[in-house]
Amino acid sequence: MMSFAKVSMFVFGAMLLTACSQDWQVRSLPTDEAVAEALAAEPDKRVLASTELNGYASLEMPGDVRPCCAFGNAQKVKVGTLQVPFFRYANTLGADDIGAHAFDAGTFSYVKASPGGSSSGENNGQIYTRLGGFIDLAHVRDTADNTVILFYKIYKQLGKEKKIELPPEIGPRYIQLNAFDIEHLDPLQRWNLAADIAARLGYLMAESHEIAQWHGYRSWALWSEEVSAYSPEDIYSNMLGAKIAVALISNNLAMNKTLFNQHMNGWLTAAINQLEPVTAEQTNALFDVIDGDWWDSNEPLPNKFMLLKRHYALGDMQSPYLVDKQTAQAHAHWPLLAPVYLQDKRQQDQEHQAKQLSLPRYSHGVDIDEVAKLWLFIDDKFKANFTHIPAELWSNGFTSAQFLALSAYNQIEDDKQLKAKREGDK
Repeated sequence: MMSFAKVSMFVFGAMLLTACSQDWQVRSLPTDEAVAEALAAEPDKRVLASTELNGYASLEMPGDVRPCCAFGNAQKVKVGTLQVPFFRYANTLGADDIGAHAFDAGTFSYVKASPGGSSSGENNGQIYTRLGGFIDLAHVRDTADNTVILFYKIYKQLGKEKKIELPPEIGPRYIQLNAFDIEHLDPLQRWNLAADIAARLGYLMAESHEIAQWHGYRSWALWSEEVSAYSPEDIYSNMLGAKIAVALISNNLAMNKTLFNQHMNGWLTAAINQLEPVTAEQTNALFDVIDGDWWDSNEPLPNKFMLLKRHYALGDMQSPYLVDKQTAQAHAHWPLLAPVYLQDKRQQDQEHQAKQLSLPRYSHGVDIDEVAKLWLFIDDKFKANFTHIPAELWSNGFTSAQFLALSAYNQIEDDKQLKAKREGDK
């Protein structure tokens, strides 16, 4: 039994280590207008932003998403029908354990967190924050990576018709950019508009991934990802990644992979600190508090209903789920968790408040959803997983306009499946 478990985990690990990261660099060249303005007595900063970018040949969308961090702590794991003995999937981190960011890391990559620093590995896992609930670092990083590459693909074609192919999941995916007028926008406005479009589309790619996982997408054929679909922390984490990427793009901190990695590291750490992280020990304790309510430690991975609480409310405004004080107080871990629910001395009796995140649909007068659409199509082998949903919503392909409706039908089906499972377990 032990040797089989070791072999199984070795094969699984070897599969994950196959991911590799592309290298890329974009150079900014000044236009004649920008150079002339630079030599003026009082240069107009908006004109100075007029640049031409080159180096697009190496820019490709990240090939694989990072393995997401299963919700819960110290989960049991089984491969096929055989539970793996002596193994628990502990995946909680403290804020000091985040590690350097590695663009398109897959599972394994070593980078420098700062120019003079030593190389270190990218760490991913769950961190509970007082303002943002549980944060899945893999989801934050994936959406940030996608947003940056989408920005450069969109900026080059801004205002023009263009099709951007995306890696398929349960079928082909692509982004359709429509033509629209940008003549009234100055160079800085165009830059920021392209960043807003990229962030929205990078986030929508993440939403589509949740849907794909529910409907049968697997990174590894032997491992079902249904347990990860609509996990309560996923979408909020993805939106956090999109917003961090916009900040990096706006500050010209993503012109090449090395620059992006180093500044993503700093911004990610700062964003987590802004959301007020707790210790890894406290994160584990909070998972214990909600065991049996949000997740079930008796169910091994990858059983679908190890996850009990799911988030189906997709959209461009997201609030995190926080573990309420009353539930935490009723648990044996309360002495450890009490500091999580107290702020500074002036606010001893106030509970922490959720930090809402949002992404704009409109930017500089442009309706992003009208000029840029993410299209998804379903391969034949996955169509049986859509039979509970009216065919007109998906059979001829669909965009983000249908995401919420699809998710509502999936929620109804999940409720039925969970009810049947509980009745069968009696």
